[in-house]
Amino acid sequence: MSAWQPLPDELPPEVQHFVEQLRLLKDRTGLSLVALGARTAYSKSSWQRYLNGTQPPPRQAVVALCRVAGEDAARFGALRELALRAWPRPAPQTVPPSQPTGPRAAGEQGEDRAEAYEDDPTLPWWDTPADEPAPRPPGRIALYAALAVLTALILVAAALIGAVTLA
Repeated sequence: MSAWQPLPDELPPEVQHFVEQLRLLKDRTGLSLVALGARTAYSKSSWQRYLNGTQPPPRQAVVALCRVAGEDAARFGALRELALRAWPRPAPQTVPPSQPTGPRAAGEQGEDRAEAYEDDPTLPWWDTPADEPAPRPPGRIALYAALAVLTALILVAAALIGAVTLA
């Protein structure tokens, strides 16, 4: 088992629980962070940030870790969603001109915070969707049917001409 740094006390309980569960999952794999990075397409430094609670992992990273560990990704996905809602956000670089106040504004800010961390849009090579085959032009089946009927007519005509010639 790895000797993990203690998580910061200012992390909400949901985040602490999620990171602790990720740490346990990583420890069960028996892999180093370098080996985990090689198996999941996320770097060692990314895993350090995710497992030390400094940055939330993208959904695909959690799924990749679950795949390596042989665990159900749905459970960890749900834990991740709960943790994302409570994850502390970095301080904004600029001060906004006005902040809404009141109970409705607080609820809207909570929703905005949950969406502040977007999933990493990159997918590991094994999760990239296969290229869709080009759609066939309309009428291709009708063309094949017409060719089959024409071929049948030619064969019937050849058979009739052969029968008349031999008779």
